[in-house]
Amino acid sequence: MNTRGLRSQLKDSVPVTGMGPQVGAYGVQDTLRSGFSSVKNELLPSHALELSEKNFQLNQDKMNFSTLRNIQGLHAPLKLQMEYRAARQIQRLPFLQSSHLALDTLKGNDESISFEDILNDPAQSEMVGEPHIMVEYKLGLM
Repeated sequence: MNTRGLRSQLKDSVPVTGMGPQVGAYGVQDTLRSGFSSVKNELLPSHALELSEKNFQLNQDKMNFSTLRNIQGLHAPLKLQMEYRAARQIQRLPFLQSSHLALDTLKGNDESISFEDILNDPAQSEMVGEPHIMVEYKLGLM
């Protein structure tokens, strides 16, 4: 196995010692300033394909953009990225789940049935809150 390639892929997931949790005066993590520590974020991938699977969609988009650039020129991927950014900004009120139908249509995901289509029911969502407070927080009034 080529460990050099694996090492270069893992360099983003290896925790940096200087950026770790802040240690307080008593040698314990300062939870109020740095938040709760997550062991999951500090673990290395357990399998070589785990990192590849996490970044599959990003790698797929990069490959599609480079192919599009080679075929149609620089303007085509830039235009498509601007359309993606505009489609991501379209959403419902903060307390309602947004389906991002325009983004799915641009990416071509509207013609396929995936895991999220079946098991991502908004009625079963854990995101419940007071609508007025959530809108005020989104607008920066709180």
